[in-house]
Amino acid sequence: MTCVVAIDGPAGSGKSTVAAALAAELGVPHVDTGAYYRAATLAVLRHGAEPHDAAACARVVAACDIRRQGTRTLLNGVDVEAEIRGADVTRAVSAVSRHPEVRAHLVALQRRQLGEVGAVVEGRDAGTVVASDAPLKVWLTATARERAVRRAAQLGELDPEDVERHASDIARRDAADALQMVPAADAVEIDTTGRTITAVVADLLARARAVVGCEERR
Repeated sequence: MTCVVAIDGPAGSGKSTVAAALAAELGVPHVDTGAYYRAATLAVLRHGAEPHDAAACARVVAACDIRRQGTRTLLNGVDVEAEIRGADVTRAVSAVSRHPEVRAHLVALQRRQLGEVGAVVEGRDAGTVVASDAPLKVWLTATARERAVRRAAQLGELDPEDVERHASDIARRDAADALQMVPAADAVEIDTTGRTITAVVADLLARARAVVGCEERR
């Protein structure tokens, strides 16, 4: 059986960090679907297109070469990993990613990365769309406050006002994503609030090996 684990959850729940660590433990690629949407959003912003204009966004994204190379994201062959994590992209990504034409194009690119050995795929619709037949689907969550603290720490912004700003951004993203970001019906929900990455990864590793049978791949 192909070793595929699909991890979804709201912004700041720990998806990327957990998925990368789990993929390394299982010996399969890590497919960060959110990076595709962020790269697409960066392209839209660079072209001066309106993030809420579906047709304009679709044209921009269709003309772009977006791919992942290890832990880096390439846009038209240029590493944009740092830039796609910035505030401008974060504010606009929900608007761009909600357009069906944009999503269809990026999902096709993401599925190509699953490969024959499988992958740990994570993002906004990993278990419901990209890898809907994955043997193990997980919905990671955490309180909004903890997610804001994590995002601020990730960016080295630890002042109280920085945390509050990230809390506001996360609240806006949660509201914008409410109709699209839902767990798969058969997903296991895991609350990461107050838990270490090591503990969460150990939990998922045990579940993956029991449900997917990935132990022989390491």
